Amino acid sequence: MSASAAVPVQDSYGRLSDGREVFRYTFRNSRNVTVSVINYGCVITDILVPDKNGTIDDISIGYDKIEDYEGNPRCFGSICGRVVNVISKGKFVLDDKEYTLPLTFSSLENEAPKHAIHGGIQGFHLKLFSSWIEDDKVKMKYVSPDGEEGFPGELTTIVTYQLTNQNELITEYSATTTKPTIVNLTNHAYFNLQKHDYPNLDDHVLQIMAEQYTENKDDDIFIPSGKLRDVTGTPFDFRKPVRMGDRLKEGPHGRGFFHNFCLGESGPLKQAAILDHPPTGRRLEVLTTEPGMHLYTGCNTIPHTRGKSGAVYEPFCSICLETQHYPDTPTHQEKFPSIVLRPGEHFYSKTVFKFSLIPQ
Repeated sequence: MSASAAVPVQDSYGRLSDGREVFRYTFRNSRNVTVSVINYGCVITDILVPDKNGTIDDISIGYDKIEDYEGNPRCFGSICGRVVNVISKGKFVLDDKEYTLPLTFSSLENEAPKHAIHGGIQGFHLKLFSSWIEDDKVKMKYVSPDGEEGFPGELTTIVTYQLTNQNELITEYSATTTKPTIVNLTNHAYFNLQKHDYPNLDDHVLQIMAEQYTENKDDDIFIPSGKLRDVTGTPFDFRKPVRMGDRLKEGPHGRGFFHNFCLGESGPLKQAAILDHPPTGRRLEVLTTEPGMHLYTGCNTIPHTRGKSGAVYEPFCSICLETQHYPDTPTHQEKFPSIVLRPGEHFYSKTVFKFSLIPQ
Protein backbone atom coordinates (compact mmCIF):
# COMPACT_ATOMS: atom_id res chain seq x y z
CA MET A 1 0.00 0.00 0.00
CA SER A 2 1.33 3.41 -0.97
CA ALA A 3 1.51 6.26 1.56
CA SER A 4 1.06 8.64 -1.37
CA ALA A 5 -2.58 7.66 -1.93
CA ALA A 6 -5.83 7.76 0.04
CA VAL A 7 -7.28 4.52 1.35
CA PRO A 8 -10.92 4.03 0.28
CA VAL A 9 -13.72 3.24 2.72
CA GLN A 10 -16.76 1.15 1.72
CA ASP A 11 -20.37 1.67 2.75
CA SER A 12 -23.82 0.92 1.34
CA TYR A 13 -25.37 3.26 -1.23
CA GLY A 14 -28.75 1.52 -1.22
CA ARG A 15 -30.42 -1.16 -3.29
CA LEU A 16 -31.53 -1.40 -6.89
CA SER A 17 -35.17 -2.06 -7.71
CA ASP A 18 -34.38 -5.78 -7.99
CA GLY A 19 -32.92 -5.82 -4.47
CA ARG A 20 -29.21 -5.98 -5.30
CA GLU A 21 -27.05 -3.86 -3.01
CA VAL A 22 -24.88 -1.04 -4.39
CA PHE A 23 -21.66 -0.11 -2.63
CA ARG A 24 -20.03 3.29 -2.33
CA TYR A 25 -16.30 3.81 -1.94
CA THR A 26 -15.03 7.10 -0.55
CA PHE A 27 -11.47 8.40 -0.84
CA ARG A 28 -10.27 11.28 1.36
CA ASN A 29 -6.70 12.42 0.83
CA SER A 30 -4.34 14.58 2.88
CA ARG A 31 -5.22 17.74 0.90
CA ASN A 32 -8.95 17.89 1.66
CA VAL A 33 -10.03 16.27 -1.59
CA THR A 34 -12.84 13.71 -1.36
CA VAL A 35 -14.02 11.45 -4.18
CA SER A 36 -16.87 8.94 -3.98
CA VAL A 37 -17.62 6.20 -6.52
CA ILE A 38 -20.25 3.48 -6.65
CA ASN A 39 -20.11 0.07 -8.28
CA TYR A 40 -23.29 0.67 -10.28
CA GLY A 41 -22.05 1.98 -13.61
CA CYS A 42 -18.70 2.73 -11.91
CA VAL A 43 -20.22 6.17 -11.31
CA ILE A 44 -18.19 8.99 -9.78
CA THR A 45 -20.90 10.50 -7.57
CA ASP A 46 -18.96 13.28 -5.82
CA ILE A 47 -15.72 15.22 -6.24
CA LEU A 48 -15.14 17.70 -3.42
CA VAL A 49 -12.16 20.03 -3.82
CA PRO A 50 -11.05 23.28 -2.11
CA ASP A 51 -10.91 26.63 -3.90
CA LYS A 52 -8.26 29.35 -3.47
CA ASN A 53 -9.85 30.41 -0.15
CA GLY A 54 -10.09 26.87 1.19
CA THR A 55 -13.85 26.57 0.57
CA ILE A 56 -14.74 23.01 -0.39
CA ASP A 57 -17.40 22.41 -3.06
CA ASP A 58 -18.66 19.46 -5.07
CA ILE A 59 -17.68 20.05 -8.72
CA SER A 60 -19.26 16.90 -10.20
CA ILE A 61 -22.78 16.79 -11.70
CA GLY A 62 -24.91 13.93 -10.43
CA TYR A 63 -27.75 12.57 -8.32
CA ASP A 64 -28.35 11.93 -4.62
CA LYS A 65 -29.87 8.46 -4.79
CA ILE A 66 -29.35 5.12 -6.47
CA GLU A 67 -32.94 5.28 -7.75
CA ASP A 68 -31.91 8.12 -10.07
CA TYR A 69 -28.68 6.49 -11.23
CA GLU A 70 -30.66 3.35 -12.07
CA GLY A 71 -31.97 5.27 -15.08
CA ASN A 72 -29.22 7.88 -15.59
CA PRO A 73 -30.10 8.82 -19.20
CA ARG A 74 -27.34 11.47 -19.24
CA CYS A 75 -24.69 8.97 -18.04
CA PHE A 76 -23.73 11.30 -15.17
CA GLY A 77 -20.32 10.25 -13.85
CA SER A 78 -20.53 6.75 -15.28
CA ILE A 79 -18.38 4.43 -17.32
CA CYS A 80 -19.64 4.07 -20.90
CA GLY A 81 -19.11 0.88 -22.90
CA ARG A 82 -18.62 -1.51 -24.49
CA VAL A 83 -18.24 1.26 -27.01
CA VAL A 84 -18.63 4.86 -25.91
CA ASN A 85 -20.02 7.48 -28.25
CA VAL A 86 -21.77 6.92 -31.56
CA ILE A 87 -21.77 4.09 -34.09
CA SER A 88 -23.64 5.40 -37.11
CA LYS A 89 -26.69 3.43 -38.18
CA GLY A 90 -25.92 0.90 -35.43
CA LYS A 91 -23.87 -1.31 -37.73
CA PHE A 92 -20.24 -2.36 -37.97
CA VAL A 93 -18.24 -4.96 -39.88
CA LEU A 94 -15.56 -7.07 -38.22
CA ASP A 95 -13.69 -9.82 -40.06
CA ASP A 96 -16.18 -9.61 -42.94
CA LYS A 97 -19.19 -10.15 -40.68
CA GLU A 98 -21.78 -7.41 -40.10
CA TYR A 99 -23.13 -6.81 -36.60
CA THR A 100 -26.30 -4.87 -35.79
CA LEU A 101 -26.73 -2.89 -32.57
CA PRO A 102 -29.82 -1.34 -30.95
CA LEU A 103 -30.63 2.13 -32.27
CA THR A 104 -30.79 4.52 -29.32
CA PHE A 105 -29.74 7.96 -30.56
CA SER A 106 -30.66 10.62 -33.10
CA SER A 107 -29.00 13.95 -33.87
CA LEU A 108 -32.38 15.67 -34.21
CA GLU A 109 -35.04 16.21 -31.58
CA ASN A 110 -38.28 14.26 -31.98
CA GLU A 111 -36.69 11.96 -34.56
CA ALA A 112 -36.70 8.17 -34.33
CA PRO A 113 -33.31 6.78 -33.22
CA LYS A 114 -30.92 6.26 -36.14
CA HIS A 115 -27.63 5.42 -34.42
CA ALA A 116 -26.15 3.43 -31.54
CA ILE A 117 -24.53 5.26 -28.62
CA HIS A 118 -22.77 4.46 -25.34
CA GLY A 119 -22.98 0.68 -25.57
CA GLY A 120 -26.68 0.19 -26.17
CA ILE A 121 -29.96 0.14 -24.27
CA GLN A 122 -28.31 -1.37 -21.19
CA GLY A 123 -24.71 -0.21 -21.58
CA PHE A 124 -22.04 -0.39 -18.89
CA HIS A 125 -23.47 2.74 -17.24
CA LEU A 126 -26.46 0.61 -16.19
CA LYS A 127 -24.55 -2.47 -14.98
CA LEU A 128 -23.77 -3.53 -11.41
CA PHE A 129 -20.07 -4.36 -11.25
CA SER A 130 -18.58 -6.66 -8.64
CA SER A 131 -16.20 -4.58 -6.56
CA TRP A 132 -13.48 -4.76 -3.92
CA ILE A 133 -10.74 -2.75 -2.24
CA GLU A 134 -7.19 -3.70 -3.15
CA ASP A 135 -4.65 -1.73 -1.10
CA ASP A 136 -5.37 1.93 -1.93
CA LYS A 137 -7.44 1.19 -5.03
CA VAL A 138 -11.03 0.22 -5.77
CA LYS A 139 -11.52 -2.37 -8.49
CA MET A 140 -14.81 -3.01 -10.29
CA LYS A 141 -15.43 -5.93 -12.63
CA TYR A 142 -18.15 -6.78 -15.14
CA VAL A 143 -18.36 -9.77 -17.49
CA SER A 144 -20.43 -8.87 -20.54
CA PRO A 145 -21.90 -12.00 -22.17
CA ASP A 146 -21.22 -12.88 -25.79
CA GLY A 147 -23.84 -11.08 -27.89
CA GLU A 148 -24.89 -8.56 -25.25
CA GLU A 149 -26.29 -5.44 -26.97
CA GLY A 150 -25.21 -7.03 -30.27
CA PHE A 151 -21.47 -7.13 -29.57
CA PRO A 152 -19.52 -10.37 -30.16
CA GLY A 153 -17.41 -12.11 -27.52
CA GLU A 154 -17.59 -12.42 -23.75
CA LEU A 155 -15.83 -9.27 -22.57
CA THR A 156 -14.31 -9.10 -19.08
CA THR A 157 -13.70 -5.50 -17.99
CA ILE A 158 -12.00 -4.20 -14.85
CA VAL A 159 -12.15 -0.52 -13.89
CA THR A 160 -9.75 0.75 -11.20
CA TYR A 161 -10.02 4.00 -9.23
CA GLN A 162 -7.31 5.59 -7.09
CA LEU A 163 -6.94 9.02 -5.44
CA THR A 164 -3.40 10.15 -4.68
CA ASN A 165 -2.24 12.76 -2.19
CA GLN A 166 -1.16 14.81 -5.21
CA ASN A 167 -4.90 15.21 -5.97
CA GLU A 168 -4.79 12.82 -8.93
CA LEU A 169 -7.92 10.78 -9.57
CA ILE A 170 -6.56 7.88 -11.60
CA THR A 171 -8.86 5.68 -13.67
CA GLU A 172 -7.53 2.55 -15.34
CA TYR A 173 -9.42 0.24 -17.69
CA SER A 174 -8.50 -3.28 -18.73
CA ALA A 175 -10.40 -5.82 -20.81
CA THR A 176 -10.08 -9.23 -22.45
CA THR A 177 -12.39 -11.04 -24.88
CA THR A 178 -13.23 -14.55 -26.02
CA LYS A 179 -13.97 -13.47 -29.62
CA PRO A 180 -12.86 -10.61 -31.86
CA THR A 181 -14.84 -7.55 -30.76
CA ILE A 182 -14.65 -3.77 -30.43
CA VAL A 183 -13.95 -1.83 -27.22
CA ASN A 184 -13.86 1.89 -26.45
CA LEU A 185 -14.30 2.96 -22.81
CA THR A 186 -14.49 6.31 -21.04
CA ASN A 187 -15.80 8.00 -17.93
CA HIS A 188 -18.65 10.44 -18.56
CA ALA A 189 -18.05 12.83 -15.65
CA TYR A 190 -19.60 16.29 -15.95
CA PHE A 191 -17.69 19.14 -14.31
CA ASN A 192 -18.43 22.66 -13.18
CA LEU A 193 -15.44 24.04 -11.27
CA GLN A 194 -17.54 26.77 -9.64
CA LYS A 195 -19.86 24.19 -8.06
CA HIS A 196 -22.03 21.38 -9.40
CA ASP A 197 -25.20 23.49 -9.21
CA TYR A 198 -23.80 26.62 -10.88
CA PRO A 199 -25.90 27.46 -13.98
CA ASN A 200 -23.22 28.06 -16.62
CA LEU A 201 -19.66 27.52 -17.82
CA ASP A 202 -18.99 31.10 -18.91
CA ASP A 203 -16.02 31.86 -16.65
CA HIS A 204 -14.27 28.54 -17.30
CA VAL A 205 -11.11 28.75 -19.38
CA LEU A 206 -10.25 25.72 -21.51
CA GLN A 207 -7.07 24.64 -23.26
CA ILE A 208 -6.87 21.46 -25.38
CA MET A 209 -3.57 20.10 -26.65
CA ALA A 210 -4.82 19.14 -30.10
CA GLU A 211 -3.86 20.25 -33.59
CA GLN A 212 -6.76 18.41 -35.25
CA TYR A 213 -10.35 17.40 -34.60
CA THR A 214 -12.71 14.93 -36.24
CA GLU A 215 -15.16 16.83 -38.43
CA ASN A 216 -18.86 16.11 -38.02
CA LYS A 217 -21.34 15.95 -40.89
CA ASP A 218 -23.39 19.00 -41.86
CA ASP A 219 -26.61 17.03 -42.14
CA ASP A 220 -26.11 14.85 -39.03
CA ILE A 221 -24.22 17.10 -36.66
CA PHE A 222 -23.17 14.56 -34.01
CA ILE A 223 -21.82 12.02 -36.53
CA PRO A 224 -18.21 12.17 -37.80
CA SER A 225 -17.65 12.62 -41.51
CA GLY A 226 -14.41 10.62 -41.34
CA LYS A 227 -12.22 13.66 -42.05
CA LEU A 228 -9.59 15.10 -39.72
CA ARG A 229 -9.44 18.88 -39.80
CA ASP A 230 -6.81 21.37 -38.65
CA VAL A 231 -8.10 23.50 -35.76
CA THR A 232 -6.41 26.66 -37.04
CA GLY A 233 -8.86 29.47 -37.69
CA THR A 234 -11.85 27.49 -36.40
CA PRO A 235 -13.96 27.46 -33.20
CA PHE A 236 -12.10 24.22 -32.38
CA ASP A 237 -8.78 25.94 -31.76
CA PHE A 238 -8.23 25.61 -28.00
CA ARG A 239 -4.44 25.40 -28.20
CA LYS A 240 -4.32 28.64 -26.26
CA PRO A 241 -6.68 29.10 -23.28
CA VAL A 242 -10.19 30.17 -24.30
CA ARG A 243 -12.93 31.57 -22.06
CA MET A 244 -15.92 29.29 -22.59
CA GLY A 245 -18.46 32.13 -22.47
CA ASP A 246 -16.74 33.60 -25.52
CA ARG A 247 -16.76 30.35 -27.49
CA LEU A 248 -19.86 28.30 -26.69
CA LYS A 249 -22.20 30.16 -29.04
CA GLU A 250 -19.55 30.05 -31.75
CA GLY A 251 -19.73 26.28 -31.71
CA PRO A 252 -21.27 24.51 -34.70
CA HIS A 253 -24.93 25.41 -35.18
CA GLY A 254 -24.80 27.43 -31.96
CA ARG A 255 -25.24 24.24 -29.95
CA GLY A 256 -21.91 24.11 -28.18
CA PHE A 257 -19.49 21.24 -28.67
CA PHE A 258 -19.94 17.51 -29.26
CA HIS A 259 -16.60 16.89 -30.92
CA ASN A 260 -13.53 14.69 -30.69
CA PHE A 261 -10.05 16.20 -30.52
CA CYS A 262 -7.01 14.27 -31.79
CA LEU A 263 -4.26 14.00 -29.18
CA GLY A 264 -1.73 11.76 -30.92
CA GLU A 265 -0.85 8.09 -30.64
CA SER A 266 -2.39 5.91 -27.96
CA GLY A 267 -0.05 4.48 -25.35
CA PRO A 268 2.02 7.25 -23.73
CA LEU A 269 0.42 9.23 -20.92
CA LYS A 270 0.08 12.78 -22.25
CA GLN A 271 -1.63 15.99 -21.28
CA ALA A 272 -4.96 16.39 -23.05
CA ALA A 273 -6.53 19.49 -21.51
CA ILE A 274 -6.41 22.12 -18.78
CA LEU A 275 -9.66 23.58 -17.44
CA ASP A 276 -9.38 26.67 -15.21
CA HIS A 277 -11.94 28.66 -13.25
CA PRO A 278 -10.32 31.99 -12.30
CA PRO A 279 -13.08 33.14 -9.87
CA THR A 280 -12.46 30.14 -7.58
CA GLY A 281 -8.86 29.51 -8.61
CA ARG A 282 -9.62 25.84 -9.31
CA ARG A 283 -7.80 23.93 -12.04
CA LEU A 284 -8.49 20.53 -13.60
CA GLU A 285 -5.82 18.85 -15.74
CA VAL A 286 -6.59 15.81 -17.90
CA LEU A 287 -3.90 13.31 -18.86
CA THR A 288 -4.54 10.15 -20.84
CA THR A 289 -3.11 7.27 -22.84
CA GLU A 290 -6.00 7.59 -25.30
CA PRO A 291 -5.63 9.10 -28.81
CA GLY A 292 -8.70 11.31 -28.48
CA MET A 293 -10.77 13.42 -26.11
CA HIS A 294 -14.41 14.21 -26.68
CA LEU A 295 -15.48 17.72 -25.67
CA TYR A 296 -19.13 17.86 -24.68
CA THR A 297 -20.70 21.00 -23.25
CA GLY A 298 -24.15 19.76 -22.36
CA CYS A 299 -25.76 21.09 -25.56
CA ASN A 300 -29.51 20.66 -25.56
CA THR A 301 -29.52 17.15 -24.12
CA ILE A 302 -29.65 18.22 -20.46
CA PRO A 303 -32.96 20.07 -20.37
CA HIS A 304 -34.03 20.98 -16.82
CA THR A 305 -32.66 17.86 -15.13
CA ARG A 306 -33.03 17.68 -11.36
CA GLY A 307 -29.85 16.56 -9.64
CA LYS A 308 -28.29 16.29 -6.21
CA SER A 309 -29.05 18.68 -3.36
CA GLY A 310 -32.06 20.01 -5.29
CA ALA A 311 -29.95 21.37 -8.14
CA VAL A 312 -31.52 21.85 -11.56
CA TYR A 313 -29.11 21.23 -14.45
CA GLU A 314 -29.67 23.10 -17.70
CA PRO A 315 -27.88 23.15 -21.09
CA PHE A 316 -24.29 24.45 -20.95
CA CYS A 317 -24.06 24.13 -17.16
CA SER A 318 -21.26 21.55 -17.26
CA ILE A 319 -18.45 20.17 -19.37
CA CYS A 320 -17.31 16.65 -20.18
CA LEU A 321 -13.71 15.86 -21.15
CA GLU A 322 -14.10 12.25 -22.26
CA THR A 323 -10.84 10.50 -23.08
CA GLN A 324 -11.42 7.78 -25.66
CA HIS A 325 -10.74 6.51 -29.17
CA TYR A 326 -12.48 8.44 -31.93
CA PRO A 327 -16.29 8.25 -32.24
CA ASP A 328 -17.76 6.02 -34.95
CA THR A 329 -14.40 4.33 -35.47
CA PRO A 330 -15.92 1.14 -36.97
CA THR A 331 -17.36 3.19 -39.85
CA HIS A 332 -13.97 4.78 -40.53
CA GLN A 333 -11.72 1.89 -39.52
CA GLU A 334 -9.20 2.58 -42.27
CA LYS A 335 -8.72 6.20 -41.11
CA PHE A 336 -9.19 6.15 -37.32
CA PRO A 337 -7.12 4.32 -34.66
CA SER A 338 -8.45 0.79 -34.26
CA ILE A 339 -10.72 -0.29 -31.40
CA VAL A 340 -10.62 -4.00 -32.30
CA LEU A 341 -9.74 -6.38 -29.47
CA ARG A 342 -8.94 -10.04 -30.16
CA PRO A 343 -8.61 -13.12 -27.95
CA GLY A 344 -5.20 -13.22 -26.32
CA GLU A 345 -4.87 -9.42 -26.43
CA HIS A 346 -5.20 -7.11 -23.44
CA PHE A 347 -6.97 -3.77 -23.67
CA TYR A 348 -5.52 -1.13 -21.32
CA SER A 349 -6.24 2.57 -20.91
CA LYS A 350 -5.42 5.16 -18.24
CA THR A 351 -6.79 8.63 -17.55
CA VAL A 352 -5.79 11.03 -14.78
CA PHE A 353 -7.92 13.94 -13.52
CA LYS A 354 -5.61 16.18 -11.49
CA PHE A 355 -7.09 18.90 -9.27
CA SER A 356 -5.10 21.93 -8.18
CA LEU A 357 -5.13 25.72 -7.96
CA ILE A 358 -4.22 28.04 -10.81
CA PRO A 359 -0.61 29.15 -10.31
CA GLN A 360 -0.31 32.76 -9.21
